[in-house]
Amino acid sequence: MNILIISYLITSVTFILGLKMLSNPATARKGNLIAAAGMVIAILATIFLYEEEGVKLGNYGWIFGGLIIGSVVGTLAAKKVKMTAMPQMVSLFNGMGGACAALISIVEFDHLVHNYNPDDFTFFSSLDGTTLLIILAGLIIGTVSFAGSMIAWGKLDGRVKDFSFKGQQVFNILMLVVLIGLTAFILIARPEETILFFYVILALSIIYGIFFVMPIGGADMPVVISLLNSFTGVAAACGGFLYDNKAMLTGGILVGAAGTLLTILMCKAMNRSLTNVLIGNFGGSSAASGGAKAQGTYKEISLSDTAVLLSYSNRVYIVPGYGLAVAQAQHACHELEKLLAEKGVEVKYAIHPVAGRMPGHMNVLLAEADVSYDLLKEMEEANDEFNSTDAVLILGANDVVNPAAKTDPTSPIYGMPILDVELAKNVIVNKRSMKPGYAGIENELFFRPKTSMLFGDAKKVIQDLIGEVKNL
Repeated sequence: MNILIISYLITSVTFILGLKMLSNPATARKGNLIAAAGMVIAILATIFLYEEEGVKLGNYGWIFGGLIIGSVVGTLAAKKVKMTAMPQMVSLFNGMGGACAALISIVEFDHLVHNYNPDDFTFFSSLDGTTLLIILAGLIIGTVSFAGSMIAWGKLDGRVKDFSFKGQQVFNILMLVVLIGLTAFILIARPEETILFFYVILALSIIYGIFFVMPIGGADMPVVISLLNSFTGVAAACGGFLYDNKAMLTGGILVGAAGTLLTILMCKAMNRSLTNVLIGNFGGSSAASGGAKAQGTYKEISLSDTAVLLSYSNRVYIVPGYGLAVAQAQHACHELEKLLAEKGVEVKYAIHPVAGRMPGHMNVLLAEADVSYDLLKEMEEANDEFNSTDAVLILGANDVVNPAAKTDPTSPIYGMPILDVELAKNVIVNKRSMKPGYAGIENELFFRPKTSMLFGDAKKVIQDLIGEVKNL
């Protein structure tokens, strides 16, 4: 047993070290591997060293069969997923974590009541209240995380549309009150219908998770994913309490705390409260009406003129967005960056905290192309340098550079900090068309005097641009 405890302690340390290393792009990959190694230690230690009343786990065929199937499916899914679909995969994996936590609660509740005798009216009152509370908490939080993550996956993948009805927020609040009320009733009154109420709570949690995410607009999905991730961590921590498993408890607490902090930071980056995100419907159908009016005329720029402008600039900022991920143009972008650098141009990347479809989406995208971490500048640092920048090349970004966030009080993104690209001497925007971005609103930047539009698929445009720069 002492070896098992030491194994869990080592695992907990690897989780903490791995999370710490994830805070820096240069060490993130190594941190992920260290945390994964710790998880392997915890799994093997539990399988071979855990015993209760002198009896070890057994059932090795089922255990390793599940591990092998899960490992193969997870590996294949991770290798095949495109960068554009990474947010969907994060939602899917997070939902699986919530489902596992909920299943733990279901199994442990069944274990508690497997000797239930309907004629024994004192049976439920004899159950340990703390254990029952943890089981119910894990059930509700894990199920909400699972159901909500599945809806988030569907919305990100375009399979599920935003849906809301009049009074939905009131409906959601009432359902949450009912869930909490039923939980309190079971813990206090211990009714004979406890088993029935347990599964009623399960069903209500699924419904609540669905309606919790359904009305939230697409542009807020990164925040929702982060919030649901914290839910999964808390649910996993409940499992750690149930099994007195230090590694599971530590991992769950770390995920829950990190997810909560990330949610708060993202809300701060958008200058909005979490309450506003959850009830504001930002990026949904109602948001599309604000700021969707015609802004005027825009001007286009040719590839050759773009090549000349970039090649003879002193400083160029590249602003990556979801369009860059869709076109899988990160490698071509890195090639353009190196080519300009060889010509003496200072090239940097401006990264907005909520660019893309999930936290850190652009960082991961550029890291895949081996872009130097030193060239990635956070929003505050980039904003300080835009007024001394000769040209900004925007690749598929939209809402994070929209001046309406500062100038139009009627806009749904009003108050959200943005990249102040309009301060640069020249702004070039690469888009497929003039269609609005993810928040569904028009971007007045496109009609500014210093802005020129460069239409086309990001990858092809950059590749053609590389050829033009080489010919200069």
